[in-house]
Amino acid sequence: MFRGFYTVASGMLAQQRRTEMLTNNMANANTPGFKADQSAMSSFSDMLLKRYDQQTIPTKKGLSLPVNPTVGSISTGVYMQEAVPLFAQGDIRETSMDTDIALVNGNLPENASVFFTVTGPTGDVRYTRNGNFTLDGQGFLTTASGLYVLDEGGQRIQLSSDDFTVTEEGLLTGSGGETARIGVAYAEDANRLVKEGDGLYAAEDGALPIAYGNGDIQFKLQQGYLEQSNVDTSRTMTDMMTAYRAFEANQKVLQAYDRSMEKVANEVGRIG
Repeated sequence: MFRGFYTVASGMLAQQRRTEMLTNNMANANTPGFKADQSAMSSFSDMLLKRYDQQTIPTKKGLSLPVNPTVGSISTGVYMQEAVPLFAQGDIRETSMDTDIALVNGNLPENASVFFTVTGPTGDVRYTRNGNFTLDGQGFLTTASGLYVLDEGGQRIQLSSDDFTVTEEGLLTGSGGETARIGVAYAEDANRLVKEGDGLYAAEDGALPIAYGNGDIQFKLQQGYLEQSNVDTSRTMTDMMTAYRAFEANQKVLQAYDRSMEKVANEVGRIG
């Protein structure tokens, strides 16, 4: 009975965490470059149950031997193992803003992806698909959250104005004659990146290599466009309802266990 409480509770916790993940996906459905998370559910190891018993041997003295017949296996619950981002390409939307730049995947190996390279005040390099850029007060090209966009050499990009052009190969030319090449990094297995929030990812083992010059990687940059979130809102709503129904079903089982325990505590063994 008590094992049933733990099994049901684990199911409720797993569905709660899945609902939180889906809610975050839905909240970022309009965030440029956002990659939807997918849940990986797993069960705890099953337990093999055996019954302790005795078998009487028909001898003169009535010898008894202990036996352990197998009853069967029992599941010990489920949990959400991890949330894995889906790095599929989002829709490309035209904005006609020079500071908006979209990364468009071409022929990439499976699980691979390309990212803009950015950095903060600490100098740590991070990666993002959100090309909603702007210029700060000093003319540096930054993300909407204030991180500096880096060129292919890892340097900040400074411009005299927001009147600049970017080619499909990432070459940037400013109105004042400034030139740079927007830094684009390549992740051979994007699932190994660590998601940090705000559309940012960090590499587990050092920095990612620059994507330019690799013949196996095909991509392009489009100025005046933004990559949209790849969240499927219809499916996400359906999955949220499914998770809610599963949580509700586990809740009803928990209530049934609770009523049974109440009956045992208050009625079974009562002296009449």
